[in-house]
Amino acid sequence: MFNSRFATLRIAMLASSCMACAAHAQDAEDRVDEKDDAPIIVTGKVSTFGATKSETPILETSRSVSVITNDEWRERGALTLDDTLNYTAGVVGDTFGFSTRGDFARVRGVNVPEYLDNIQVLFGFYNNARSDIFTLEQVEVLKGPASVLYGQGSPGGLINTVSKRARPDKTDSEVYVEYGTFDRAQVSADIGVDLSGDGTLTGRLVTLYRDAGTQVDFVNDDAFIVAPSITYDDGRTVMTLLANYTDRDSDTAHQFLPLAVTGCASDEVAISESAVCAGNIAQEVDPSLYVGEPGFNRYDTESFSLTGFLEHRFNDVLGFEGTARHRDNSADYRQTWVSFLGAGNPRVLPDGTAIARSWYDAPASSDQFAIDGRFRARFETGPIRHEVLAGINYQTVDTLLEAAFLSRPTAFNLLAPVYDGSEIPAQADFDAARGRSVNEIDSIGYYINNQMEIGDLVLNAGVRFDDLETGNGTTSQDDSATSVSFGALYRTPIGLNPYVSYAESFQAVVGNDQVTNEPLLPQEGEQIEVGLKFQPPGTRTYVTLAYFDIEQSNLPNPAGLPNAPSQQEGVAKIDGFELEAQTAIGDLYLDAAFSLLDTEDASGLRFPSVPEVQGSAWASWRPSSGALAGFVLGGGVRYAGGNESQGGAVVVETDGYTVFDGLIGYDFDRYSITLNARNLFDSEFYGTCLARGDCFPGEVRTIQVRAGVRF
Repeated sequence: MFNSRFATLRIAMLASSCMACAAHAQDAEDRVDEKDDAPIIVTGKVSTFGATKSETPILETSRSVSVITNDEWRERGALTLDDTLNYTAGVVGDTFGFSTRGDFARVRGVNVPEYLDNIQVLFGFYNNARSDIFTLEQVEVLKGPASVLYGQGSPGGLINTVSKRARPDKTDSEVYVEYGTFDRAQVSADIGVDLSGDGTLTGRLVTLYRDAGTQVDFVNDDAFIVAPSITYDDGRTVMTLLANYTDRDSDTAHQFLPLAVTGCASDEVAISESAVCAGNIAQEVDPSLYVGEPGFNRYDTESFSLTGFLEHRFNDVLGFEGTARHRDNSADYRQTWVSFLGAGNPRVLPDGTAIARSWYDAPASSDQFAIDGRFRARFETGPIRHEVLAGINYQTVDTLLEAAFLSRPTAFNLLAPVYDGSEIPAQADFDAARGRSVNEIDSIGYYINNQMEIGDLVLNAGVRFDDLETGNGTTSQDDSATSVSFGALYRTPIGLNPYVSYAESFQAVVGNDQVTNEPLLPQEGEQIEVGLKFQPPGTRTYVTLAYFDIEQSNLPNPAGLPNAPSQQEGVAKIDGFELEAQTAIGDLYLDAAFSLLDTEDASGLRFPSVPEVQGSAWASWRPSSGALAGFVLGGGVRYAGGNESQGGAVVVETDGYTVFDGLIGYDFDRYSITLNARNLFDSEFYGTCLARGDCFPGEVRTIQVRAGVRF
């Protein structure tokens, strides 16, 4: 599939190279060349609680890792975790367009788990509070299988977010006031304090209050968050206790708008079966259309977590690091939408009246306790320098869903909506239809990883053993898995470091094979990656290029095959290229990313809703001296190619899109003011349209003014 696109890609890659070889957040360790005192650009680096669980510079790591700092996403006007990923190669942040229920990023074509400070934070769906990026220092994307370090997970990798927490070098404070499109108003504060006077004991308080509308009628995005932390650091032992309380009141921006009033009336969507749109009114509704009931719909979430961090150096050789967290989540989720009636079947009558509406009342909760502790040893055996990491990861997670689903005929008209609440079913109807679903996960993993340096050759090898018990309250299933990874990287004097790596992943699947009646085996992933990392000595340029090949096995079999009831023989394949680069020329900073992805599921089809081609570029200018010192001007462009979805004989193709972002601001003394615009020219597009019969509008233009003071 790649050959048919190479002509276009050569042009795109040349354009990316001309953007000063610039790559997004796969940043190297901060270094200063002996012959040039200009500092290398560093937009973030991993730490012992980062995605790689190591402080090894990414330039010397035989894996693809991208780091996005809060300074970067603030400059680009990001408002959500999805937004922070928009300029990262191989990552789709807003897969399903504008969202309020959560973040639905895909890395290398597949869903990935979300971690916070090395510990997973999301389990199941819609039972927790969405993370707010104001509470984060940076976002890290570890691409490709990562089961050796993290246990069960996705072959696409994972997203690890890093909390703001007290530390000796963060005793300053800042307060911000923001106002923007859709009456989005927010006040936030990040207060640091030296409690002991000598940096041994420090405190930090991160908090915000938001009262906000969104681009969808009746859907708000309100939040109150308070996250205090305290740290003890005597130079040898570092202990931190971090609490986070999050209360968010919202609704769902995903309205599952029918094809009849979206794709069927749009030149940007192609539908293979003409019958899908036959008899429709061919009128495209505004992305703001709300098909719910304001008196019924809600997505209100609440969470509380308490996290402890410990680092201790016993001596120059041996140290210990650990993270432990308890987290409680609850969600009050209610939504109504136009009922799905099967792929290819109309959901709306020719006059715009919905055939039926679905009503969903699904309170849910989750409870988690997890701990990840590891010893780190640095030593030498002859000419070989070792860094050995040996750890244990344990976690228990309980989720509860008490859902009721109803579908009723309706008089609701999408072209002239009336929200009088007359169709809301009685509470007794919901209670009669309510079911109870429990999911219990207990897992423990033992892992060891050895990074070895022999001159300029860096070798890495790891193995992990996992045991999992998954239950539904009445029955349970035991699974075990062994995962390995290894890699090699060579450091050259010119800063060009070639590497190769192999990694595995697994994901438990609950149930029995319908043919063998044996428990289903875990889904497995394998990846081979080869690449180059380039940082010319004495320059502020960093470039990475990677090719990867992923195979995912033990998937459900394609329908229609003689052995289809057996769910263990499906195989999916993913391969692609990623380019990220960054540089600075005087006061001008440039950043670009490009990715090409080829996917094939177990049926031989493209992965749904995933673009094959993506590209982005960002430039910002910050004069360091003269009359304009303190001024900042920035702009970016984001491109995502088309994607498709297939259901039976129906194939829906959604065109790609290009949007522009902008920034203008000024820093003076302790004060700052910025104006950000996302989707500057208000381009209307769909993130994706699905063969099941709905479309997801992308983010419309948003403008946000932000004023801050530091003290």
